[in-house]
Amino acid sequence: MSETTTMDATKVEQFSVRIMEDYGNTLRGAMLYIGDQLGLFKALAHSEWVTLDELARQTGFNARYLREWLGAMVTGSYVTYDRETRRYRMPAEFVPVLADEDSPYFAGGIMQLSVPFVSMAPRVIEAFRNGGGCPEEAFPIETWQGMERMTMPWYKNFLVQHWIPSLDGVKEKLEAGGSVLDFGCGSGLAAITMAKAFPRARIVGCDFHPPSIERARANAVAAGVGDRVTFEVSDSDAIVGKKFDFVTTFVVIHDATDPQQMLKDLRASTADDGTYLMVELNLSEELHQNMNLFGRVMYPQSTLYCMTCSLSHGGAGLGAFMGEKRARQMAEVAGFSRFRKVPSDRPPMPALFELRP
Repeated sequence: MSETTTMDATKVEQFSVRIMEDYGNTLRGAMLYIGDQLGLFKALAHSEWVTLDELARQTGFNARYLREWLGAMVTGSYVTYDRETRRYRMPAEFVPVLADEDSPYFAGGIMQLSVPFVSMAPRVIEAFRNGGGCPEEAFPIETWQGMERMTMPWYKNFLVQHWIPSLDGVKEKLEAGGSVLDFGCGSGLAAITMAKAFPRARIVGCDFHPPSIERARANAVAAGVGDRVTFEVSDSDAIVGKKFDFVTTFVVIHDATDPQQMLKDLRASTADDGTYLMVELNLSEELHQNMNLFGRVMYPQSTLYCMTCSLSHGGAGLGAFMGEKRARQMAEVAGFSRFRKVPSDRPPMPALFELRP
């Protein structure tokens, strides 16, 4: 250190505390994962006071482990504690976030994803040293289950109720029996949601990930629409030549190996009077515009998943911060003549881009 450098000892101490907080938050993520996977938040969703023994009897889990887990939840302010009666309670306001899978605020998916993503850190270290990245098949299979649950609130609460009606003429086409392509469909929840809302529509879901397509087909059967939704294992080049009235991608483009070619293929699959809805993350290419909660969340996630998956295939590695400016430029190169960011604050994280040929 230079002799002229001065150091504020108070700031050093404050930063040391910050590191301890971040370390605790990282480990608390594992506690949230455990609580979600074991159904402990749902067990506490009645918002009534319970003792440790009562919760142990209710759940059938080991009381000693529950006591330590509850300690983590209380000190993390997820659960309240009455020291006089030694009872615990989860506030009613936390239930929609932690326990209600039909809620637009449900966060079970991100709690489930935290452990698979963090587990990839050693593999990502090798990519820092040698280039390349971590391909999708290197991730634990529950990664895709977590993604399904992470985006599920969008489809349950916004896709049909708000997003599709905000697009010019799309709802009317689907009601009349129009065709739909959901590319990068994952486990099929968006396609299934549209099939249930628009029984006359013809819907196809495509994804290059075979386990996701298997899950999508099972989900469609369970939802009673297995005869009205088709799921295929394919990449974007396989759909060229087929035309659809409505094409969708939900946070797919920024992960792609060749996002520009993918957009060209999607343009070729959009009918001349059709609409392509590109749902992406409401983030910017510019670092200074991401100095917020979403930036703090998504830079780590992009490093551990979005960017590294693309780079593992020698791809563009756009990462989560593709941004509206780049999306607009890529759409123009792909041959779309109209690009509109659809006003939406439901919810604030995704950005809706309406593209027309």
